[in-house]
Amino acid sequence: MGAVPQAPRTRVTARVRDLRFDAGSLSLNLVATVGRRPVGPVERMGDVERLGAWCRGVGLTPAPGCAGEALLRSLHALRDAAFDIASSVLDGHRPSPASIALVNEMAAFEPPVARLEWRPEGVRPAPGSLPLTEDTLPSVIARDLVGLVSDASRRERLGMCASESCRMLYLNPAVGRSRQWCSMRRCGNNAKAAAHRRRRADGNSWRRDDSSC
Repeated sequence: MGAVPQAPRTRVTARVRDLRFDAGSLSLNLVATVGRRPVGPVERMGDVERLGAWCRGVGLTPAPGCAGEALLRSLHALRDAAFDIASSVLDGHRPSPASIALVNEMAAFEPPVARLEWRPEGVRPAPGSLPLTEDTLPSVIARDLVGLVSDASRRERLGMCASESCRMLYLNPAVGRSRQWCSMRRCGNNAKAAAHRRRRADGNSWRRDDSSC
């Protein structure tokens, strides 16, 4: 998994290009902005508009004027480094020194301190309390990755989708059974449907063989 990443594709179905926010951690949600890494990477965050949608989905607030091409390039670079490092926990490969250096460099910036406020539905983060710059927004994500791989209990919960065409990285819940698929509604259902088709094909093959005896 330490190989140089391929350029992600863009001409795929809308469902495959959907942003994913179910990886279990901020840094893994960033990694998930590339889909189908093993069979032909699919770009899910290829422009500034999609960058804005991703930031809203994960609850990050870029400072005015910061959610542009420079930030997009930074997150693309961080995304590749994060995949290299997180996947090494699972397959034991040695991450690139450049990946580690980049994450350390980005994590060095001090993010602003979050603030809370009271709302009718309870205590919530204050809107706009974390306006993040082109330096501090990647820092929040890089620090999440550092925390993930530094915590033994979180490392043990790291998983990879069993689908050979997906291989999305995700964090299993702290309690309950580990996931086999990134999502039962996606890869899980696809695998069940494929297994059903194989069983039907095997059954038809057996009936044809039996009739020829």
